[in-house]
Amino acid sequence: MKEILNKDNSEETPLAKRYEKEDLLTALKVLEEGGIILYPTDTVWGIGCDATNEDAVRKVFALKQRADSKAMLCLLDATGKLQGYMDEVPPLAYDLIQMTTHPLTIIYPDAKNIAPSLLAEDGTVGIRITTEPFSKALCERLHRPIVSTSANLSGEPTARSFREISDAVKQGVDYIVRYRQYEETEHTPSHIIKLGKGGLIKVIR
Repeated sequence: MKEILNKDNSEETPLAKRYEKEDLLTALKVLEEGGIILYPTDTVWGIGCDATNEDAVRKVFALKQRADSKAMLCLLDATGKLQGYMDEVPPLAYDLIQMTTHPLTIIYPDAKNIAPSLLAEDGTVGIRITTEPFSKALCERLHRPIVSTSANLSGEPTARSFREISDAVKQGVDYIVRYRQYEETEHTPSHIIKLGKGGLIKVIR
C-alpha cells in the first residue's frame, strides 16, 4: 500500500497535477481501510487518518512517538458538518470561521463521534474547516473528519514544506500524496482558539 513518487529532473508541478484524481482516490482508499497518509493541508503537511477510527488514530500516535495525552486536531470540509461532532456548536464559531484570513483551528467543548484518543482530558477536540482543494475533497469523499497532525516526530521542528519531512515519517505512513510535493513555499501552522461554555474564549496560538 505504501507508495512514494520519486522526483526526477523532468518532473514539474503540472505533471504532479495530472495525478490528482488518482492520487485522491488512492489516499481515500487507504483512509477507508484504516491506514495513515502523508498529505498537504491548508497549513503544513500533515499525517492523517480517519478521525473516527480509534485503531488508525493510535497508529498516528505511535508514528509520531507522541503521548496519548496530547490531543490531535482534525479537518472537516464544511461548517455544516460541525454539529455532528459536538453537542452544540458555539454560535461564535461560525463568525470566527467566516472572518478569519488565516487557517483557524477551533477547540470545541463536548465533542462526540470522534475516536476517543483525539479528545483532550476535558472532552474537547480541535477542528479546522479546510479550504485547501485536496484535503477538502478528501474530507468530502470520506464523509468523516480526517486527523491532521504536523508531519514530524514528537519534539522535532514542524516541517514547513514537503522537503523538510524526515524519512522516518515518510517510511511510517501507508501512502504519500503526490500533489503539491514540489512546492517551494514554506507554510505555517494554524491559529488556535479555544471556545468554552458561556462564551469563554482563549487564544492558544
